Amino acid sequence: MNSKSFVQITTDASKGLDALRKEVPDTMKGFNSMAKAALVEGALSALHKELIALAIGVSSRCDACIGFHVKALIRLGVTRTQLMETLAVCTYMGGGPTLMYAAEAVRAFDEFSERISPAAA
Repeated sequence: MNSKSFVQITTDASKGLDALRKEVPDTMKGFNSMAKAALVEGALSALHKELIALAIGVSSRCDACIGFHVKALIRLGVTRTQLMETLAVCTYMGGGPTLMYAAEAVRAFDEFSERISPAAA
């Protein structure tokens, strides 16, 4: 059993983000505004935009990014097949190191799928 928990990773990251919101609120408001604007439905659906965000998180080897974006994807109703195809493209573009983080994204999906329902707030 792997000792890495994406529930714990996102919980821990959220604590640090809370401190940043308190101590540099303008920076965090700007970042949050940018994130909301980038993820608005348009030519691409919110689900497709989150898949792109996950792909970048996997490619950047960011555990917290993987956790947060997998949670968002589950809430948006991503299928395991959609997730796997996205991770296949990540692996193609990023090679072996990306493959290892693609495997981490699968673990995050499995961990959060047990806890989160699609369309959950």
